[in-house]
Amino acid sequence: MVSAPLLEDAPAKVNLTLRVAGRRADGFHDIESLVVFADLHDRLTFIPGDELGLSLSGPTAAATGPASDNLVLKAALALAREVRGLRTGRFILDKQLPVAAGLGGGSADAAAALRLLARTNALDTNDPRLMAAAAATGADIPICVDPRARLMRGRGDELSPALQLPRLSAVLANPGTMIATKDVFTAFDASAGYRQRLPAIELDDIPQDHEALLKFLTIHGNDLEPAAITLAPVVAEVLSDMRTLPGCELARMSGSGATCFGIFDESHTASAARTLKEKHPAWWVHATVLGSF
Repeated sequence: MVSAPLLEDAPAKVNLTLRVAGRRADGFHDIESLVVFADLHDRLTFIPGDELGLSLSGPTAAATGPASDNLVLKAALALAREVRGLRTGRFILDKQLPVAAGLGGGSADAAAALRLLARTNALDTNDPRLMAAAAATGADIPICVDPRARLMRGRGDELSPALQLPRLSAVLANPGTMIATKDVFTAFDASAGYRQRLPAIELDDIPQDHEALLKFLTIHGNDLEPAAITLAPVVAEVLSDMRTLPGCELARMSGSGATCFGIFDESHTASAARTLKEKHPAWWVHATVLGSF
């Protein structure tokens, strides 16, 4: 029996801050990141049925690689190992976000798949089996299951309660350069970046007022930004161009790059995106809002 299609958006994840706290014995890194989401997204359609499958479409679909290696299928299989008799089906992924871009696009897609499977199988989104499948599939997936602003620690599996942050008007820009996260962390380790780390963020330290939050963000940056620039100098160009645009209040790289975001006075956001796109027509540039979705 085939049911009616179900839809889920997979919003882009943006790291407002990213602190690398240390390297773990298992080779991974402990991180601390204040995470929000953008109102830009991939879209995942799900048709419940007897066979698990995935097809890809959209402007960035070709860059995602074979469907068999996609995190959507890996998340579904991980949940099937957790939930006996899990009903699956066919996924159709409309890929709009750039790939290997520091926006957690693949993780967001996998999280959307888990939400769709939860709806189909009457699972609560707080079901520990859902989060176990998320963590087993990828470090960024747990925070994307419920896409709200949070502080993320550990490998990405230690999540704070949802935070009430002001929505931020922003421009996202990706120069079309893919950077492997593993390579950025390797470059960071080689640079002895741990010497510059800041103290851990406490939840009470995070302001809920717009101006106070901006001041907070100027202090707590992205530890991986210098390492990413050594691998892809164009990241520095994106940041420089962003900072020269009228109304830019802060510009920073998200995640391990190469996507950068600029926070703008709301009255300048749309014009800033147009100006940047006109200067760099090959870049992926979008005005957006950052917050919880």
